Amino acid sequence: MEAYDVAIAGGGAAGLSAALVLGRARRRVAVIDVGAPRNAPAAHMQGFLSRDGMPPADLLAKGRQEATSYGVELLSDQVVGISPGFVVHLASARTVTARRILMATGAGDELPDIPGVRQRWGKDLLHCPYCHGWEVRDQPLGVLGGLPGSVQHALLVRQWSDDVVFFARTQDLTLAEQRQLESRGILVMSGEVARLVVEDGRLTGVELTDGRVVARTAVFVRPGNIPHDDGLLAGLGCELNEAGFPLVDGTGLTSVPGVWAAGNVADPRAQVITSAGAGSAAAIAINADLVREDVEQAVTGLAGSPPPWGRGLPRGTSGRLPVGARHGCPVRLRRLGHPFRRGDCRPLLHQQ
Repeated sequence: MEAYDVAIAGGGAAGLSAALVLGRARRRVAVIDVGAPRNAPAAHMQGFLSRDGMPPADLLAKGRQEATSYGVELLSDQVVGISPGFVVHLASARTVTARRILMATGAGDELPDIPGVRQRWGKDLLHCPYCHGWEVRDQPLGVLGGLPGSVQHALLVRQWSDDVVFFARTQDLTLAEQRQLESRGILVMSGEVARLVVEDGRLTGVELTDGRVVARTAVFVRPGNIPHDDGLLAGLGCELNEAGFPLVDGTGLTSVPGVWAAGNVADPRAQVITSAGAGSAAAIAINADLVREDVEQAVTGLAGSPPPWGRGLPRGTSGRLPVGARHGCPVRLRRLGHPFRRGDCRPLLHQQ
C-alpha cells in the first residue's frame, strides 16, 4: 500500500494548484482524478490572469506537467471511499494511505429539463456572464427564469447587452421584480419554454409552448449547484451546510482535523482562478500542519534520550558540568579530560 503525505481527490484547478505547492514543499503527493472536469463543455476559459481565452483542457494539461515536475504522482482513478486513518479506496480496488486529505472533486449543475439545454450547455447556453458575457456582448440575449436568483441574473446580464429577454416560465414575479426588470429595459415573456431552437449547430431562438419563437443568439441560466453524491465528505464526518457542501475555514479546513476542501466542492460558484487560489491556500495550510506534526514527532522521539549538551561528558558528572567548566574555563576542562579548541573556550560537548 502506497503511503503519501497528502492525497488529493480531484485534479482540476484547485487540486492541481495544491499539488504544485505541496510538491514544491517536498511532500509526497498523489492526485487522484477520473478526468471529468465541470467546465469540459466550455471551449475557452476567461478571466484567468495570463491565461484568458485558454481552453480548459490546455490549462489542466499544463498544470499536470508542472505538478509532476516536482514529483507529484497522478493516479487516473476515482476515490470511492476513505476509511479511518485516511486509507483511500479507489475504484480500481487499489488503496493508498495519506497523512492529510484534500477534497477537490468539484460540484454539479442542475439544469432545467428543457429540450436543447444539455446539448447547448457551455456553448451558447451559458451560466456566468463574467465568464462568457464579453463574447456575446451587444447580442440579443435571453435569461431563463423559474430558478432561484433568476431575476438578479437577468439584471446582471443586462450589463453586457441592452437587448435582454427574461423568460419567466412558471415564475411569478413580484411587483418589485417587475419594476426592476422594466427599469432596465428587460422584456418579460410569460409562458413555459418548449425548447431551444438550434439551426446549423448554433442557437437561434427560444420557442414557447404556445408556438411563439423569440430570436436569441445566446441564453443564460443560473443553474442549481449540487454536491456530488459520492458521500465522501459525509463519510469522513465533515459538517455540511443545508445544501450539502462542507463548512470550511479560510484555508479550506473542514470540521474534521486533517481534511481540507478547496474549489467548487466547497464554493460551487467559484471561478477557475478562484478555485486555483483556494487550492494554493489549502496546500500552504496543509504543509504547515504537517510541519507541526513532524516537529511534535521529532520532540517525542528525543524524550528519554540524554540532552545533546550532556553527551560525551566524563562518567560521574551526571550530565552536568562544574561551574567553571560550564563557563568554558580551559583549566577546569583539562582537569575533566575534556578537549577544547585553541582560541575557543567552549567545550566540545557534541563529540560522539
